Amino acid sequence: MRKLFSAFFVLLSATLLLAEGTRTWEQSKFDEFEKGTPKGVAIRSDGTLMLAPAFKSLFTTPSTYIWSVASDDQAVYAASGAPARVYRITQDGQSSVIFAPAELQVQSLVVAPGGTIYAATSPDGKVYRITRTSAPAKPASGQPQAPPVAAPAESAPPQVDTAAAPQPKLTLDPNYTSSVFFEPRTKYIWALALDRDGRLYVATGDRGEIFRVDRNGASSVFFKSDEAHIRAIAFDQQGNLIAGSDGSGLVYRIAPTGEAFVLYSAPKKEITALAVDAQGNIYAAGAGDKRQPTERPISTTLPMPAAAPQTINVGPGVQAVPITGPGGSPLQQAVPLPGLGATGSEVYRIAPDGSPRRIWTSREDLVYALAFDQDGTLLAGTGNKGRVYAIQGPGQFTDLLKASASQVVGFARGPRGGLYVATSNLGKIFLLQESDEREGSYESDVFDARIFSRWGRAEVRSRGNVELFARSGNVDNPDRNWSPWKKIELQKDPILDVPAARYIQWRAVLRSGNPIPSVDSVRVNYLSKNVAPEIDDVTVQVGYRYPILPRTGPQPVSSDAQSQSFTPVPAVARDKDSIAVRWAARDENDDQLTYSLYYRGDGESRWKLLKSAVTDKYYSFDTGLLPDGGYNLRVIASDAPSHSPDEALTALKESARFEVDTTPPYVQNLQAAIENGEIRVSFGASDTFSVINNAEFSLDAGEWQYLAPIGEISDSRQENYDFTTTVPMLKADAGEPQPTVTPGSQQQSSKDRRKRNPQPAASAEPIGPEEHVIVVRVYDRFDNMGTAKVVVRGR
Repeated sequence: MRKLFSAFFVLLSATLLLAEGTRTWEQSKFDEFEKGTPKGVAIRSDGTLMLAPAFKSLFTTPSTYIWSVASDDQAVYAASGAPARVYRITQDGQSSVIFAPAELQVQSLVVAPGGTIYAATSPDGKVYRITRTSAPAKPASGQPQAPPVAAPAESAPPQVDTAAAPQPKLTLDPNYTSSVFFEPRTKYIWALALDRDGRLYVATGDRGEIFRVDRNGASSVFFKSDEAHIRAIAFDQQGNLIAGSDGSGLVYRIAPTGEAFVLYSAPKKEITALAVDAQGNIYAAGAGDKRQPTERPISTTLPMPAAAPQTINVGPGVQAVPITGPGGSPLQQAVPLPGLGATGSEVYRIAPDGSPRRIWTSREDLVYALAFDQDGTLLAGTGNKGRVYAIQGPGQFTDLLKASASQVVGFARGPRGGLYVATSNLGKIFLLQESDEREGSYESDVFDARIFSRWGRAEVRSRGNVELFARSGNVDNPDRNWSPWKKIELQKDPILDVPAARYIQWRAVLRSGNPIPSVDSVRVNYLSKNVAPEIDDVTVQVGYRYPILPRTGPQPVSSDAQSQSFTPVPAVARDKDSIAVRWAARDENDDQLTYSLYYRGDGESRWKLLKSAVTDKYYSFDTGLLPDGGYNLRVIASDAPSHSPDEALTALKESARFEVDTTPPYVQNLQAAIENGEIRVSFGASDTFSVINNAEFSLDAGEWQYLAPIGEISDSRQENYDFTTTVPMLKADAGEPQPTVTPGSQQQSSKDRRKRNPQPAASAEPIGPEEHVIVVRVYDRFDNMGTAKVVVRGR
């Protein structure tokens, strides 16, 4: 007999020392558990796994969709489409077809206390009254009621005969008969409800009307809304009719006299389901965005024998769904799914005093049905993952179960406190029982360590009879030759006895007992095989500097690879006396990395350390640290901070060659003389490393003017210059000296090299005594500047 644990426990090994390279994978939150696969296990919003209520598959209909269910003491009745049928299913799963109209689908059902069934069809539908002519014969043990309707196996969808062979004629249950009870002459019938006096209320679309029909079929418009559709109706304890609309998401309270009051205008456009509890709280599910148009017509193709198909507008919340007609021919069915185009639902609680509050929301699930279990807990049937949620209050809920169908669309009272659950895609009937499953299992999501890893111990917080298993593999699909499930000895040493691999998964098995079993968290310790970091690129920018950012303290080691791989690098700033270098590096182990920078000059064989223990992915340094010349930088990344010295690994990357030139060019043999009223200037310019880029001169502190070297092309580390310029003259209208330039001389002001036109000589007398100052400056390709001046005097 397995030992039952009576209290929460944490499995920790006192001898287990987590090295810095040891990592953990933990699942303890709802969002984490939701990624796994529960079977008979529910997931609470606080992150607890527990046994779910027993959930039994009762019947799989030949129809694709079930739209509504209702029940009495003997059976459950399912209204379906594709094809349109009303099925009667007994508690032991035996079935028969009691109604098969010509319309596309049976949209809604309600069962009167005397056993009369009202069924509404859509579109352009009617309300039919289905009555039992005699008590159905009790079937033999293990045999269906006559006449039988064959249902597909639970594990397979309905089979379609594509050979276009004639289909067998449908046989209806002879114990039931049907007749048209009420025809509202409107497009859609969305919901039915009965009051205490047995009067039928019919919620319709197109004109937003609710009809009241007495037992004799006499009808009247009970309420007319300014909304286009009344989608859901229910009665409260005082006999008021609660109605929800599509368009503005209104919840009405309508008195027996027909006087209506809007209780709530929901943030969503469509009220998809309603429920009222014994305390008078009204629960409403909303879907769709009010910013969308209130009408979203969709064309639905109808089967037309030997003719072109016709289309009709089937209204909001309706989408065309392909089905198969007689002989396997493709048809299109008008399928009313609430919240068309929506990406989630909300559930609101309206208190007896009228105050509303949102108590549940989902970005993915759409609520199709609301009901209460035997304890009065609100249940929400959703799609499109076939989930049933138990909503205990604001922010408190349980992912109770997942049906083997896409949408949970209806609930009905079942035997012994249970509930019948109806689904679509496929059309199935389940029985949700009051008692919990005796055993359930939960398989975690597959965890990707991203690197070949060794698995250590498991740490589990649980209660009751819980067993844990694990398996591992090197492909992301566990069905592709993973290791078998191995049990983890939680009571002894919880080591994961599975092969080292990249992927791992765990499974918890919960068995009923005292205390009630539950799992709060599972943590797996593992050590990935260390792999060397990688450096993708090293970029050097001469003449730039990275800003010095403030440090607030030691930075924690990140366990997120992306946070390390994409750490932002600040923008560089122009700085003639600096060199900026940056690099891109990553580590598959998510290790903390440090970097060392080395440099090597042209013709040198040894790399020399520039800076070590750099934690950023960028660095700046002064150009004065490197003599003029060509260089390469090498960046070495090390994961030593996350590993012992004998396990640390490194990677290196070299930059492209770059040049450093901090020495200005110098001016040689600057000479000037006045000849024939002009000043003749000559000089040479030299640089020890780079090419002379340009030269300028200024006469008597005038504007800088461009100089071209002899030969006009500046492409050497040694250039010579020879030019003439006119002696400054006094302008008659300004009284200022103005230099004149001999025509043909090439001039350009400042180092931006903008060409200027030669200036014509002014007609004025020379200024005396003649003495002039000529300044020249020369730039190399790195904008280093050398200057010189000469004073020239007239004779």
